Order: sequence, then C-alpha cells, then structure tokens
Amino acid sequence: MANAATPAPAVARRGTLVCASLTARSLQEMAAEVAAAAALGADAAELQLGCLDGFEPRRDLPVLLAQPRPLPVIVTYRPKWEGGQYEGEDEPRFEALLLAMELGAEYVDIEFKVADKFLHFLSGRKPETCKLIVSFHNYEYTPSVNELLSLVDQIQATGADIVKIATSATEIDDVSIMFQVLDHCKAKKVQVIGLVMKERGFISQILCAKYGGYLTFASLEKGKESAPGQPTVAELINKYKIRQIGPDTKVFGIIGNPVSHSKSPIVQNQAFRSVGFDGVFLPFLSDDLVKFLNTFSSPDYAGFSCTMPHKETAVRCCDDLDPIARDIGAINTIVRRPDGKLVGYNTDYVGCIAAIEDAIRASQPTNPTASPLARRLFVVIGAGGAAKAIAYGAKEKGARVVIANRTFARAEELANIIGGSALTMAELENYQPEEGMILANATSVGMYPNVDETSLSKKALRNYSVVFDAVFVPRETRLLREAAECGATVVDGLEMLVRLVMVQFELFTGGMPAPQKLMREAILTRTQ
Repeated sequence: MANAATPAPAVARRGTLVCASLTARSLQEMAAEVAAAAALGADAAELQLGCLDGFEPRRDLPVLLAQPRPLPVIVTYRPKWEGGQYEGEDEPRFEALLLAMELGAEYVDIEFKVADKFLHFLSGRKPETCKLIVSFHNYEYTPSVNELLSLVDQIQATGADIVKIATSATEIDDVSIMFQVLDHCKAKKVQVIGLVMKERGFISQILCAKYGGYLTFASLEKGKESAPGQPTVAELINKYKIRQIGPDTKVFGIIGNPVSHSKSPIVQNQAFRSVGFDGVFLPFLSDDLVKFLNTFSSPDYAGFSCTMPHKETAVRCCDDLDPIARDIGAINTIVRRPDGKLVGYNTDYVGCIAAIEDAIRASQPTNPTASPLARRLFVVIGAGGAAKAIAYGAKEKGARVVIANRTFARAEELANIIGGSALTMAELENYQPEEGMILANATSVGMYPNVDETSLSKKALRNYSVVFDAVFVPRETRLLREAAECGATVVDGLEMLVRLVMVQFELFTGGMPAPQKLMREAILTRTQ
C-alpha cells in the first residue's frame, strides 16, 4: 500500500458546507474542476471515480489526490445498484477507496448496503484523518420520519462518522420529512447529510443549512448535475446566500407551477442581504397550495408569493384578506403574522397599473391631475387571478373595462363583478369601437417555451395605442413585438414585476423600505 499523505487542511466548520459534485470523464478535467470549484467558493469537492474513463486506481488516484490540493475531497466510487457507474465486484472498489484514504482523501463515501462488509475489509486501516460517510439513496420516494430516523440509527451503528441519506420527492411536502430528521439529528449532535432529490426537492439543497445539515451538494455548472434537482455552486453561494442561512432565517418563496423561470429569488435575496434582513427566498414547486401551507406551517415560513395556478385558491387559504384583495377575489402575496394567521394581499394590480400609467405618461401628453387611464377603453385578455387584479385596478383608475376570454362565461362573470362588458376572443379580433384603446394580456400565452404563440393577431393590434403583456419570459413576447411594429407603446411584464416585488418586499420585511434601485437593476440586468 502507498504511504499515507498529509491531507489538505480540513475546512473550518462554518455551517453547512458546499460540496461540488464532479463527474468529469478524464483526470485532467477532474483536476481542473476541483480548481474551478475552489474558485467559485465551494468548501469541498466530490470526486466521482466511476465517471472517469478507463479509471485505474493505482495510476490515477495519486494524481487526483496529489498535494497541494485546492479543496478537501470526498471520494465516491458508486456502484450501478446505488445509482453510480461502477459495475464490478466489491473488493476492487473497496481497495480503491482504501487507497484514497491512504493518499489523504478527507472523506470516503460507502453505501450502507455494504458498509459492514467494507469496514470488515478495512480491519482498522482507516486513517484518523479520513471521515467515513455511509450513504443511503432512495431514487423512488421519501420514507416516513420514523423510517428515516431508524435508518439513521442503523447507519450510525456501522461506525459511520457522517450519515448521508438522499431520498426523492414526489411532491414538495416530502422535503419537510427530511427537515424533521435533520432537526432531530441536530439535537442529538449526529452529523447528517440529508437531501431530497428531483425538482420538487430542490429547496432541501438550500434549507438543509437552516436545519443543521453537514453539507449540501452542487454541480459546477448547469448540465453537470450528479443528481436530479441539484443547484449549481454559484446558485447556492450567490443567488441563495447559503452562507448566511441559519436556524433563525425566515423563509419566503414563490409557490406555483412552473416556478423555475421566476426572477423573484434573485431579486428578493439580493434585497434582503442589502438591508441586513435574515431571510431567504426560494422557488416552491407545488400543485397543491392547501397541502403546502398546512405542511410548511412553522412561523419561520413567513411569507409567500403566489403565482399560477394558485392565485384564486390562495384566497380560501387565508385567515384574513387585505380589503383590496378581498374586492379583487384573488391574491398574489401571503404573509404569516406572528400569531400564525395568514393574511392575503394583491400587489399585481399595483404593479401592472403603475407600469402602464408610467409608460403612457412617458410617451403621450397626459393630465397631471388625473390617471392617464381615466375614461380610456381598457381591454383585458384573461379571467384568472391576474386578470381580476388588472381589471380591478383599471376600473379604480376610471377606465372602461372590457374582458375577453377563451371561456366566455368566465369573461362575463368577471365583467359583471367589476361593472364592465365581456367579449369572446373571436369578437375581440374585430373589436374597434374607438381609437387609442389599451390592451392588457393577463394569460400565459406566449410564455417560454411557447414563444411563437400570441393572444391576439397583429391585424387586431393596430387598434391599440398601448399594449401590456404580463408574461416576462421572454421579455419581448410576440404580442409586444407585433404591437410595437404597429406603432403601439408597449409595456413588458418585467415593468410590472419591478413594482410588485418592491411592495412584496415591504410586506415580507414588516415595512422596511425596498431598495428600489437595487431591485430594478437586479430584475432588468438578469433578464436582458
């Protein structure tokens, strides 16, 4: 066996560590990725040996583990039966892991299924400088809290220095099970890596820092994930500020499906940090709002932005509603009061109407003493939560509101509520009662990836002097592009987003003034 090498200095514990999981195919590439991970701010790197082409332990490990090394490493040689690449017998794999220990690897990962066999193979040869991670992966679902706690005990009994459990989320509520396990282990001072894979488990990769997880895994960049739903190192450190997350951090987020396109996490997290507010804002992918709110009911889950398809359902989930939200019948913001009660607000109407008014004032002569929407014909496409908010806001400003929707009965229903009129989408194509009309699309038509879709033909757009689209991915939708070609003043969804997230920030932080310049720049520069 090779002589023991002096390991790289272990990272001083500063909360949950960020470990870059590396899946390079060549030695040179993997060594370069370790350096890249260090440059990004990672605390450790996981070397997945099974990904290396033609891997030969005695030839390759001395190269990979040569000192000086920019980061401590976890050496993993995962078999196919546990989601890895290795297909051979156990003993050659065990020999490679022992060699890694002797060459100075700070951590070695072995699967729970063969942990006893591996420790028998080691026969006390594990260096004291190397920590043994014993891991269990469930790629199908997340077992119950009691089942996982029993598993923790069994893994500990093998002699593990660190317990690792990775399960899979069938729904976001599964993540709360892992958080309970982490909380329990933290109280007992058991070092645990507890993560939930897949997109619905994404928040576990970040909030494990709140619950005392030993480390979390991240990819070096998009497309290099070692497990489904894995964030990048840069996202963890820069976007979600994982270094600042602790037991007292308040949790906020956007609830909906889809949510991966949302810019709110970037904007709100930057804003929180700029004013020293201990909070983190996350994407919550959930189809069942009622179940989500019941599951994540701790006071630490202090506020939520609600997007499609939950804006109307959210009204029924709240204990109290802001008067304007009650009139609109839809909300996009929920705040949990100290007494645990949920209060609903609607900031959509503020964001949209202010964006349209500002655009009109900048492009057309207006009366400074009145809203530029007063007495204008204002056509809203859609009849959902966003449409309700926009229609209500336009009506409040004195506009004459017309609702058009694919389902005419829903258009009629909303028109009756706000005192407007209703049209079918076919009627809207030939609707031209006067010049200078305003159009607002409050549907998801044209949203990425369906960027070639539009809610109204270019021919019909010639009848409008102002066109707004609530869609902001892409920023210039087909609707806005064609409206501009027709000479209309166009207002994109980001202008609405800028205004509504500022209002949400103040609601989330208990009235702290929003850092307006920072928030505007964060939205606009990240979405060009």
